[in-house]
Amino acid sequence: MSSPEPDILFERRGVAGLVTLNRPKALNAVTLPMVRALADNLAGWAGDPAVTRVVISAAGERAFSAGGDIRALTDLGKAGRQQEALPFWREEYVLNALIKRYPKPYVALIDGIVMGGGVGISVHGSHRVAGDRFVFAMPEVGIGFFPDVGATWFLPRLPGELGAYCALTGERLNAADGVVASIATHRVASARFPELRDALCGAVSVDALLAAFSDPVADAPIVSRRAGIDRLFKGDRVEDILSALDREANAAGADAAFAAATAATIWTKSPTSLKIALEQMRVGRELAFDACMQTEFRIVSRIIHGHDFYEGVRAVIVDKDNAPRWLPATLAEVTRAEVERHFAPLGSQELVLS
Repeated sequence: MSSPEPDILFERRGVAGLVTLNRPKALNAVTLPMVRALADNLAGWAGDPAVTRVVISAAGERAFSAGGDIRALTDLGKAGRQQEALPFWREEYVLNALIKRYPKPYVALIDGIVMGGGVGISVHGSHRVAGDRFVFAMPEVGIGFFPDVGATWFLPRLPGELGAYCALTGERLNAADGVVASIATHRVASARFPELRDALCGAVSVDALLAAFSDPVADAPIVSRRAGIDRLFKGDRVEDILSALDREANAAGADAAFAAATAATIWTKSPTSLKIALEQMRVGRELAFDACMQTEFRIVSRIIHGHDFYEGVRAVIVDKDNAPRWLPATLAEVTRAEVERHFAPLGSQELVLS
């Protein structure tokens, strides 16, 4: 029998270093060996004068990457082996920073679902190309987790309150929304991705090629609601945002149905995760990138010892009953002190980015 292909593939072609996420049956979920392999190859290509750009894409049509290998990580936690899970996040966040600082064009060809860990290896790159099937979301509060992989940095920097909206609802953005919101930098038809990938292996500049291949952006349904989102999500407490949504829903205005549906969505999420996520959106606006990544490692180091992450994964991913039993069960029970505990320094265990 032939041995299975690696979960991530690397190739030098022309002037490009090519990366292919190669777990299509697992929606290209990112594992620790994949993180390590990508970091090693990026480091090598950074110092190779023959490589002028990196291009990352994914096998299959359903997903660029639906996130990290969460099920394996929660299995470790449930077995009381949380410290064995932490290296995944530590090295993943270092990789996110490496991509953010990469000295050469880093082009992510994103077609299909891009969530969680998949966002971390694409959104920090210099060029993010959205295909027809592009679907972006940060749905972590729905599994008792929090928006990580640099979301503390990039979500607060989306236009207006779109970042808070995405963080608290897990709403999905299509290709047009992705470009208008600045998650993606270009819009290219999926059918042209193979041609674009080949062209990127040649000597023509990345910017010139993407300008030639790009299509105009069509209707962006979520971003078109910017005015309402900015008005309704400006509060600094989740309770205040929900109150604003309830008032809007009862006012019978143009945003009433949207507000009612949005509030109903938020109410299904982990109360603890919601409060952590909104705090990220507010403090992240004032933090430098490295401080955002350190903040996320502080949060994950605490959240893996809690209840909701494991219960959320059980309800949404394992049993699929979509009936999580959050603890605490209400927003009122999640104290300010409990939120602040997740953001407290870690001393000798802090994330180091160098």
